[in-house]
Amino acid sequence: MGQYRNHLPQLSSGLFISDGGIETTLIFHEGWDLPDFAAFDLLKHKAGYQALQKYFRTYASIAREYQVGLILESATWRANPDWGTKLGYNQAALAQMNRKAIALLHEIRQEYATETSRMVISGCIGPRGDGYVPSAIMTISEAEAYHRPQIETFRDADADLVTAITMNYVEEAIGITCAAQSVGMPVVISFTVENDGKLPTGQTLQDAIQQVDAATDNAPAYYMINCAHPTHFADLLTESKAWVSRIRGIRANASTRSHAELNEAVDLDEGNPLELANQYREMINKLPHLNILGGCCGTDDRHITAICEACLPVLWNHISNKRLLRNT
Repeated sequence: MGQYRNHLPQLSSGLFISDGGIETTLIFHEGWDLPDFAAFDLLKHKAGYQALQKYFRTYASIAREYQVGLILESATWRANPDWGTKLGYNQAALAQMNRKAIALLHEIRQEYATETSRMVISGCIGPRGDGYVPSAIMTISEAEAYHRPQIETFRDADADLVTAITMNYVEEAIGITCAAQSVGMPVVISFTVENDGKLPTGQTLQDAIQQVDAATDNAPAYYMINCAHPTHFADLLTESKAWVSRIRGIRANASTRSHAELNEAVDLDEGNPLELANQYREMINKLPHLNILGGCCGTDDRHITAICEACLPVLWNHISNKRLLRNT
């Protein structure tokens, strides 16, 4: 069983980081060809495996340096049946890649984890279709059946939890949650939003979270937002709203570009790491429960380092204030 499956440490108040934009880093900074953005495809040969080791070691080193936790998110965003078939993987070969991705993270955790840098292994689940455009929308039961085999593989490989990244419509998110429940895995749902703060379907983030919670009896351990810039959603997150308290994690893009603009871009918009870090600091200063901070498209270790330096003092201040309140 996963080391933290029954007690996820990121549900405490300490800071946990994640990696940045794995695909954009590997493509634009490391020069790898990732067909269909499929980072898991690198696991098929030694050089690719070593590239992923190097990538995750970079973030494990940051976590150790700043004495913060780390969510090790597997390189499996595209490792589901439709994308796997497109890349030439049959069911058995795809399951092997998913197992191998989790095994790599076990190696990283064994090498780098400490008492002050706890490392949680998450099996990453991506959307069946395009991450930006909801197409061929599944019913809840179809999504549950579609994603269950990958979740079962993560469970058997001793992942601590599964995280559905870049969810763009609510039925798929509910189906994944139900599948995870059925096989005994903690699950996190990360929605993506457009420039107006709404899902690509036009549904509000509030409605999406509340719909998933209502359909699953609040089953997700927490929610996240990814693949959008803070300027697209930060104004929606106000402390007085109950649904906002269900959001614990942010993995923002470096770029302020829309999804449509990012799809057409041939260059990498890396944004400004310090500016992004300050935007994170503003969010956690307002929302103390936000304690899982990472990046998405265009971000890399520079952004995550800047986020640590900007946000750690704020989080420590929140923790100190809580201790003072308990002692008075």
